Amino acid sequence: MLPATPLLCLPFAGAGASFYMPWRSLGVEGVDVRPLQLPGRERLVDQEPYTNVQDAADGLLAAALEAAGEGPVAVFGHSLGGILAYELAHRIADHGTNELVHLFVSGSQGPWNGRSERATGLDDDAFLARVQEFAGYTHPAFDIPEMRELLLPALRADVEMHEAYVPTSDRKLAAPITSIRGVDDHLVSADAADHWRDATTETFTAVDVPGDHMYLDADAESLLELIASRLRPAATES
Repeated sequence: MLPATPLLCLPFAGAGASFYMPWRSLGVEGVDVRPLQLPGRERLVDQEPYTNVQDAADGLLAAALEAAGEGPVAVFGHSLGGILAYELAHRIADHGTNELVHLFVSGSQGPWNGRSERATGLDDDAFLARVQEFAGYTHPAFDIPEMRELLLPALRADVEMHEAYVPTSDRKLAAPITSIRGVDDHLVSADAADHWRDATTETFTAVDVPGDHMYLDADAESLLELIASRLRPAATES
């Protein structure tokens, strides 16, 4: 049995680490799912959420290194999480404690594309409608007034963070990148997802899977199997 590679998981806009917790019980060999928590939600709900990707990546680094332990590590992020994962991956690689063996970006366009769609600044109803239009998904909690009031600040901060993101450099990552996209994703085109090839000096792979922008909510096990298949060569070499 090959050793399980820690997979640091970054959430999409408005989500918390709990989204990934069920993945830990799926038992996919070779992957050890380790979710990272952003402030402003769940157990960190009392903390101010980030509105800047660079600040978020800096703030997450210590927790990421602790979660990674010693040895090889991979990073995964969906949508906004893809951008966070990319910035965090650079910081992990630069820190030098762990070998960064792979970056997995899901439902995400290349970091230099920019977001043309905007929801920041809209009133609550229009904001939520626009976010649902983008993602094709709204968490049922937003239908409950008390939960909506609790969750909106983090979602607004995440959307602002994503829409305002500009990479601080064009430096490429010295690790393989796999870009994963639902074939029916109307938010991220195949061409935009393919632009991640410009972000690495190593191997790049683009993979289309069944589903829309939130495909991972329907079939996490298949996604983890795909991730594990990409990590096995690195584990064998180690």
